[in-house]
Amino acid sequence: MGAHILVVEDDPGIQELIAVNLSHAGYSVELVAHAEAAYLRIREALPDLILVDWMLPGISGIELTRQLRTDPNTRDVAIIMLTARHDERDKITGFEVGADDYVTKPFSPRVLLARMGAVLRRRVPQETQLLLEVRGLRLDPAAQRVSCADINLALGPTEFRLLHYLMTHPNRVYSREQLLNQVWGGNYMGEERTVDVHIRRLRAALEQGGHDVLIQTVRGCGYRFSVSTD
Repeated sequence: MGAHILVVEDDPGIQELIAVNLSHAGYSVELVAHAEAAYLRIREALPDLILVDWMLPGISGIELTRQLRTDPNTRDVAIIMLTARHDERDKITGFEVGADDYVTKPFSPRVLLARMGAVLRRRVPQETQLLLEVRGLRLDPAAQRVSCADINLALGPTEFRLLHYLMTHPNRVYSREQLLNQVWGGNYMGEERTVDVHIRRLRAALEQGGHDVLIQTVRGCGYRFSVSTD
């Protein structure tokens, strides 16, 4: 399971083009057609990256980006602006309101994927470069790679950060609030159920090697990464 991408685009044809190519590349894709729907999805689970069309019905993509950047809950999320506006002044406006990148239409899906990869790599913090290994599960912070039995597991940036934190703090129980503070940042004020959503995604990614059992739910308390063999 790759990074979770929220696509805010009202053109069905472009929606389909993006969804097909991103899905084939291993991303988890969610499509909405306007800013109001985007806000609802973001409140439920913070995506790893948002692709935003400039010309949206109602609230424009440029205004949506501006609002996301001024909101403490979403100001660190990766954002790429998609637009038919080629003028240099428009590009400057896009960057000034907080877009990480600016892709003009029509665009090559391969170019879009390359730009997305570059933005996601920049947005993933590298706290420590030490290689971690627990019961055959290997996490390499320098390479941003998780593997088991020489098989690379596809994790989104948020799931990578979550696993990284849990693996460096094993056998300790963390509440949802503590994980929000440590993994999402102290300024994140989103709902605690966001943690549950990303825990599910992380477990799904770890299932391939049977390592999902390492992420344990402690009823009424939170989650723990267990290194025991019981």
